[in-house]
Amino acid sequence: MSKYQVSNSSSFNFADYVEKMLMQYGVDVADAVDTSCREVAKEAVQKLKTNSPKGKKGKYAKGWAAMFEKGRLQTSATVYGKSGTYQLAHLLEHGHARRGGGRNVDAIVHISPVEQWAIDEVQDRVVEKIGG
Repeated sequence: MSKYQVSNSSSFNFADYVEKMLMQYGVDVADAVDTSCREVAKEAVQKLKTNSPKGKKGKYAKGWAAMFEKGRLQTSATVYGKSGTYQLAHLLEHGHARRGGGRNVDAIVHISPVEQWAIDEVQDRVVEKIGG
């Protein structure tokens, strides 16, 4: 008999133990992903509100919000501009031609840095929470 074999007479069932541990690990990872997505999305909204261009009334900058969806196998957070500002967001982020023609209006890059930060931050927080 090998040194590492478990006797059949033992009441300890290794397969059940491993299955329970893996299920608990899956629950822990799902919780870490859910809380990390929510935290980072809220922080991303605040960063966008701070870094967005402010017009006469500041309506564009104030219009950022987050939406959360949790399914059985996935969690997602979407940061978006409220009240139809997605067209304006695209024009500001990428620049555009002037209304009456002429020179291009330079881009005000404010969404891409926050997006990249959020992607990296979610990954870092999930790894930190699951103890990796």
